[in-house]
Order: sequence, then C-alpha cells, then structure tokens
Amino acid sequence: MFPIKDGGLRPVSVLRHIAVLLLLNHFHGGQSQETGPPEPVVAMLGEDITLPCQLEPPMDGVNMTMEWGRLDLDPRFVLLWHDGQEFLTVQNQAYKGRASVSINNLKLGDFSLRLSSVKTSDSGTYRCYFPKLNTKHLVELLVGAASSPAISLAGLHQATSGVMLDCRSEGWYPEPEVLWLDAEGNLLSAGPTETIRGPDDLYTVSSRVTVEKRPSNRFTCRVQQKDTNQTRDTEILMPDDFFDLLSSSSSTITGLAVSLAVFVILFFLLLLFSVWNWRQNVIKTKRSTTSGTVSREEKNTTEISSGEEMKPLKGKGENERKPVSRNGKLLLVKGIKTKIR
Repeated sequence: MFPIKDGGLRPVSVLRHIAVLLLLNHFHGGQSQETGPPEPVVAMLGEDITLPCQLEPPMDGVNMTMEWGRLDLDPRFVLLWHDGQEFLTVQNQAYKGRASVSINNLKLGDFSLRLSSVKTSDSGTYRCYFPKLNTKHLVELLVGAASSPAISLAGLHQATSGVMLDCRSEGWYPEPEVLWLDAEGNLLSAGPTETIRGPDDLYTVSSRVTVEKRPSNRFTCRVQQKDTNQTRDTEILMPDDFFDLLSSSSSTITGLAVSLAVFVILFFLLLLFSVWNWRQNVIKTKRSTTSGTVSREEKNTTEISSGEEMKPLKGKGENERKPVSRNGKLLLVKGIKTKIR
C-alpha cells in the first residue's frame, strides 16, 4: 500500500513510488560494482550498532535513491531512502522503527545504517545499494550473546578418587565451545559438551570433568565463541586438605557400605529363619488338633457300643426299631414289648 495523505492517494506520489520500485528492480537484475568482500561487524544482543556505507567519491546523497537490504528476506528492504525521506511502504516489518540513517551524514555521502536493539535474527549479509551509480557495498553482521559460566561440585569418582566438576553457562549465540584448563593452561580431558537451544535461539552449554590432586589445584572452565570473539572464564581452587578429606571419607563410606550390606544379608537370613520356624509351629499345632479330634471321636464310639440301655426315642412310631442293650448284648425290638429273662 502507498501512504495516504489528505484523505486519499496523490497520483504523483503513486507514480513516484512505482518509478522507484521499477528503478530498483531494473538495476537489481543487472551487473553492479561491488566495493569488496563483506565487511564483518560484530554486535552483542540488545546493542545499537552502525553498518558503514560511504559514497565514493563523497557527494551529497540527500536527494538520491539508496537502499539497505538483505537478499534472504522478503521483502528485502531494511531501509529505502528516496527523495529526501524514508520510503516505508515496502520496508520489512522486522525493521520497523529500528533502522535509520542520518540526514546530516547523507549530505557528506555517508549512508551508514543504524540498527537499534539488535536481535539474533538480525545476523546476515546486508547490501548498501545505489541504483543511480549501480554500486553496492556488502556488510556482514553477526549478533552474539555471552554469559559467564558457573562451576559446581558434581560428586566423587570412586574409580580414581577424583572430584567431578560441572560447568554450565546460559545465553550464548552462536553456539560456543567449552574447555577445561589446569593452572598451567593445559587442556583437561573432559566429557562431551551438552548443548540445548532455547526458543529464543540462545544456547545453554554444560560440561563435566574429573580432576585429581595436583601441585596447584586451580581449574578453569572456559566458554568461548570464536566468530564473535567472546570468551568467558570461571576458576575454582580446590585445597589439598579437601582431596585428603574426600579420600578418607571415601574409605569410610566404602566401609559403611560393606557393613550395611552384611547387616542387610544377616537380617534377611534371620527373617527367613523366623518365617520357617513359625511355619513349623503352625504345622505341629494343626497335627495336634487333628489327633485330639480323632481320639475324642473314637472314645464316643466306644461308649455307645458298651454303655447302658438306650432310652426309646420319643415321638417315634411303634414300627420303628429301638436298640436295647443289656449285659453287652444288643437286641432289636420291632413294635412289641420284649422281656428278657
């Protein structure tokens, strides 16, 4: 869209905008003079920086058409200057309110671009382009971020009686590397660096190393990013007494661990013996109960066989048989009175 003034579009303004775009597209497709390889500019996250671009020979560029752009963006225009003012209708939204040039500098042919509050996404190759002269100047911008690492004690290494140290650093861009150094600056053998990239494109790195007692127990964790020339160091000093204490503590802990293991085994065996003994007692009790029940049943049967005369059952019919016992002889009487002489 074109800017609206006085409630509508001015035909002259529309034609001028179209002419500017046609001019830029025409020269963009042709051959142009380049002033050399991209000039590197490094800026830290959140800083305000300036990308240089100078007309050669110096001349007043206020009324010229000039472009700052990135060919990897769509639209490519970071800032477009035309007829003494910024041409905002085609500017990339990522640079709205953050890209500017100085009119006073333009009078001297200085078309340097000022970017405020740079982001990691601002990293890339920028082109300063003059369509009328068909010349361009490339500038490489690399936005970096860095933070100091923190060292912490991670534990003991039982195999070597050494101390394990952790190093962690957050908020880096681009991705850095982590190094461990001794007091003389020699590299220490450490485990692989763990890297996490957050949603803000910033990196968090961590590394672990095992150190043993040395003449000088000073160790350094170094996080560095060579492209942005950023380095952050953190040192830790381990006293000799600390290693001796850890060695004795390690022996004590090992002895306690062995004692605890023996105690657990003995306790487990005692528990098994108690359970086995309890089961044996339960089995004996069940057997005694069963034997007593059988003896009582046999006794009752004997008493019935050799006891006194059983009384007739009440409420029974005369035709039922009634057992009568006398002098150990069992008689069956059916419905009649029988007298035994």
